[in-house]
Amino acid sequence: MPRLYYALDLRDDPALIAEYERWHSPEAIWPEIVESIVAAGIHDMEIHRVGDRLVLTMEVDEDYSPEAKAAADDGNPRVQAWEALMSTFQKPLPGSAPGEKWRPMTRIFSLSQSRRDNDDGTEA
Repeated sequence: MPRLYYALDLRDDPALIAEYERWHSPEAIWPEIVESIVAAGIHDMEIHRVGDRLVLTMEVDEDYSPEAKAAADDGNPRVQAWEALMSTFQKPLPGSAPGEKWRPMTRIFSLSQSRRDNDDGTEA
């Protein structure tokens, strides 16, 4: 199952960061947001934070399409309302295109891949 990673920053304000985390608690997240995530073929999603930096991890179907997810979200008023609310807490990463929020991350190391390569007699 493919795993995807994305990064985004929060506004560097402790009160806003606490509020952003509160919105993502099981009691506060809107059910329509969870439904839209699952309907897109996302099996698991986690968001981690250090300081004002967020890292999002998603385990997705083999045929998951970020473009299809974005198109579905564009047509969903509840997702659009959620995104507008979350935008009050978020700020783009340096180098982001206008309107770009979560930016895909590139894997640069894999322990399992390195171990497989070494087991095959090749060098890491």
